[in-house]
Amino acid sequence: MEKAIVVGATGGTGAAITEELVKRGIHTVAFGRSIQKLEQLKASLGNPQNLTVATGDAFRPNDIVMAAQGADVLFHCANVPYHEMATKLIPLGESVMEAADQLGVKVVAVDGIYPYGKRQMDRVTEEHPKQPHTKKGKVRLAFEQMLFDSRWSRAKVMIVRLPDYYGPTANEASYLGSTLEAIAAGKMAFFIGTMRVPREYVYLPDAAFMIAELASKTDTWGENWNIPGAGQISGREIVRIAQKASGSAKPVIPLGRAGLSLLGLAVPVMKEVVEMLYLTEEPLILSRAKYEKRVGKVRATSFEEGITNTIRTLQGTNYSKIL
Repeated sequence: MEKAIVVGATGGTGAAITEELVKRGIHTVAFGRSIQKLEQLKASLGNPQNLTVATGDAFRPNDIVMAAQGADVLFHCANVPYHEMATKLIPLGESVMEAADQLGVKVVAVDGIYPYGKRQMDRVTEEHPKQPHTKKGKVRLAFEQMLFDSRWSRAKVMIVRLPDYYGPTANEASYLGSTLEAIAAGKMAFFIGTMRVPREYVYLPDAAFMIAELASKTDTWGENWNIPGAGQISGREIVRIAQKASGSAKPVIPLGRAGLSLLGLAVPVMKEVVEMLYLTEEPLILSRAKYEKRVGKVRATSFEEGITNTIRTLQGTNYSKIL
């Protein structure tokens, strides 16, 4: 991998992957819609010489093609809001793949665990049956099928699957991102789902490192890959660590079905979260066996260190203005 383009570079995963690629000395193009956000991202990374920015619309393949000249790997980190997923996710992916096929580049598509449906094994391997029972899970499965469709004759694809994630660049697309932002700001916060059941979370800098490792290999393409976290942790323990790091003890209110449905009257995306609450009650835990066998040891920052770093970084840098 000599040159990469990150589509959706100012989002949570996109910003983390951009930072990791730049650290590795890879010439990287950060692609997004807002020049202001792209320039702020570049400044937050110290204006590195091997990072350029390009504006465009990811729904227009030619915009991506123009920005990606000379790239050999494309990281598809662009996403759509929950309440627009059914109508916009696949058209967005088709646009990215059309551009990648024209360019003949490799594509790393960042996705989640929704297509797996309900847990059918203790540690979910990449071979876990994909039997989604939710609207969003079914859309995500169709997204995977589109990515691996034979019509893309020149682009090679891999899908990297993350559990819930957190980190300094995580935003409202992450269940935990807005919770930690509020705690860092000393405000009352909401926590989506039960705070009693331990769940898996991955620290975004760890995820970006593992994704870059996969992209640097020659034998990882055409497959799904789990990007596991550091283990499981309950919401109560997350809040304890975050409040200790922030010095704030403002209330953190868990949101279940009733609370999310009520908020959904004013904020449509909250209503869309309700059908995914099963993942907070019966969490999926990703197996790390394939990654460790084929690539190497999983990088897993402890929750104590990762949450503390996130809170302190958020307090020192207003990432919400960048992302």
